[in-house]
Amino acid sequence: MSSNLPVPYRYRSEPDKPVPDQEREDLTARVNAAYTDGRLDDDAYHAALDRVFSARTLGELVPVVEAVGAVPTYHEPAIVASTAPNKPGELAEITGPGRAGLLVLAIGGGALLVLIVLLVLLIAL
Repeated sequence: MSSNLPVPYRYRSEPDKPVPDQEREDLTARVNAAYTDGRLDDDAYHAALDRVFSARTLGELVPVVEAVGAVPTYHEPAIVASTAPNKPGELAEITGPGRAGLLVLAIGGGALLVLIVLLVLLIAL
């Protein structure tokens, strides 16, 4: 059975280390969440719980961790967090430029017109 766990993950790097109580509780909660989400069927759920409670070392928990998936070791950065009203994959409504955009366009257009007039005057002289 191949593992999707990163190599330095503690279940692989310290397989003979005893299972701490907190680790057992955390893994039980993850197994329960996987069952609730429908990622585990009844048989797999009961087998995973049996293994969690009977394991003496971290190495014995590898199949359970593989079944429920590794815990993400990162948090979503605030800059990436979506505040858009649309769901991922949905297109947002197309809108025109706001007042600030129109002001920038007007100033840019006016500056371009002044530049053209100055160039025409310089060429005419």
